[in-house]
Amino acid sequence: MDSIITVLIAYNQILLSQINQLLLFIAKNIPLKQWAFDDSKSPDYQNYKIDKLPIMIKFIKQDYLFLIAYYKHKYDIIITAINRHKGKTIPEDTSCPYCGSPHQYIYDNNGDKGQYLCKVCQQTFVRGEKVLKLLCPHCRHVLESVKDRKNFRIHKCRNLKCSYYLNNHKKLPINIIHKEKSKYKLHYLYREFTIDFFNMDLSAFPSWFTSFKFRKQNAHIMGLCLSYHVNLGISLRKTAEALRDIHNINISHTMVANYAQTAAVLIKPFVDNFNYNPSNTLVADETYIKAKGIRSYIWLIMDAVSRSILGYQVSDSRDVGPCILTMRMAFKKFKEFPNKALRFIADGYPAYPLAAQQFAIQEEKIFDITQVIGLTNDDAVSKEFRPFKQMIERLNRTFKSSYRVTNGYGSDDGAQYGVSLWVCYYNFLRPHPIHNWRPLNRVEMLENAENMPAKWQLLIFLGQQTILEMQKSKIS
Repeated sequence: MDSIITVLIAYNQILLSQINQLLLFIAKNIPLKQWAFDDSKSPDYQNYKIDKLPIMIKFIKQDYLFLIAYYKHKYDIIITAINRHKGKTIPEDTSCPYCGSPHQYIYDNNGDKGQYLCKVCQQTFVRGEKVLKLLCPHCRHVLESVKDRKNFRIHKCRNLKCSYYLNNHKKLPINIIHKEKSKYKLHYLYREFTIDFFNMDLSAFPSWFTSFKFRKQNAHIMGLCLSYHVNLGISLRKTAEALRDIHNINISHTMVANYAQTAAVLIKPFVDNFNYNPSNTLVADETYIKAKGIRSYIWLIMDAVSRSILGYQVSDSRDVGPCILTMRMAFKKFKEFPNKALRFIADGYPAYPLAAQQFAIQEEKIFDITQVIGLTNDDAVSKEFRPFKQMIERLNRTFKSSYRVTNGYGSDDGAQYGVSLWVCYYNFLRPHPIHNWRPLNRVEMLENAENMPAKWQLLIFLGQQTILEMQKSKIS
């Protein structure tokens, strides 16, 4: 009898061990329940350090025919086409970026590895190179292009005697093996953007937008749709249900979405071109949303004094490109950019200082980024600027409270128009305690409206007037 009990106990222990292994497998690979507010969980990203700008030497492009004639007249030197060895050739569309000489005057300088030498101006180059030399600011060594990413190209200083490299090499742990060195940043790096985010049109209309005509319904019904959907933050189906049960208006949730989408396009120019008269203190942050079931991002920049939202973007990636576009939208509100007087406060994400670096290069807008890192005041900067960071975090929570009823946007266009309408509501319609429960920005026409649907109709009218003014300015 004792032997049977012993066997059963041992068998039970084996079963319990297998159950624990199965539970561990299920917990890791088969989530039993969707986490509440999963869009708020931030994924882990590897931080990278932003180095200072390189030394840029721009060459004035010469004319190779002028140089050939000059050498003949001044030094009696005749520059002839290259007589290549049998079987040696370079692409016929190769030309020198410094003097424009064709492939007949260009050597293959390093044996089919991509570097060329011009016989006329004696400059080395690679295909597609700009007439610009980038030098390391620490040792003045020429930077080499090492990697091409989605929106930028990485240039690297390979000089092993560079002071930047030597200082970082001294900080390595003692007795570190060679393979582990790749985990540490040793060389100076510069990221050159291949997409011009500064020439993108921030006020372009979407391709699907054609006209705004009411067929079966009227403007008042459209105002009711926006009041329920945006102001009260209820879903499209609940909005259609409210119109049917309360107002006896039979309308589908698809029509509600169409109304909101078209209204967002019409109102957006007014919101983006309104005279906010911003202060010199801006706060920025990015947060997570879902579009088509995939993690996406919303970027917000707020005036810390008036609390108005000055810049906003929805993107499918957490790159520096959307960060630049959001900054451009916010900086557009300044009649005169304050430069050094601007206080720009953000979190520790490195896209912000990298974007500020590009503004200094492209538009000569020079300002510093104050980064509040972590959740506790571990340094003097965090202690001083923590209240500003809490402002933008509170704004994120306000947005999320209206966003979560959608259970994630169903399309990219839906995310764009949803955020645009919410920003309009936040800036012009939502009562705020810091303004004695009045909207942040005063619009005299809206103050005379009797109810909220009428205010939405007036915002559409103001948006149409702004569009007409923009079209007249382009023509003139």
